[in-house]
Amino acid sequence: MRTVFDFSPLYRSSIGFDRIFGAIEAASRLDPPGNWPPYDIVKTDDDEYRITMAVAGFSRDELTITHEPNLLVVSGQKAGQDNGRYLHHGIAERTFQRRFELADHVKIVAANLENGLLTVDLKRELPEAMKPRRIDIATGTALPKADRRQIDSEKRAA
Repeated sequence: MRTVFDFSPLYRSSIGFDRIFGAIEAASRLDPPGNWPPYDIVKTDDDEYRITMAVAGFSRDELTITHEPNLLVVSGQKAGQDNGRYLHHGIAERTFQRRFELADHVKIVAANLENGLLTVDLKRELPEAMKPRRIDIATGTALPKADRRQIDSEKRAA
């Protein structure tokens, strides 16, 4: 069952949240994800993540990792056709493309292929301007007061 959300009332009353609404709309438009290749997503630290994909039968040259703004795309395509006479062909070596939506400021740190497992390490790196910072509180001399206008009691409105 597919549910369609109308975010237009929220666009009228909120500012700066259009990226979130766009991500929710994009996620609702996606086709149901397939189950191949299987993968895990692990949060290894507060700002670090690891995606591990089982890509048995693929070499490093047959895999492509693309980082677009807020999107990680992992795809695989076999180089050539194997014309062997299989009695049983259980290793899926079909072409695939797996897409992962990334939050703002998430960067790919490393990718590694070992023993049929592709591991992609990611890290969220907030720019210095967005990190919380402590504001020192001054003591002693008070800040100058704003220029206040006082109503003269002797003057009356006409």
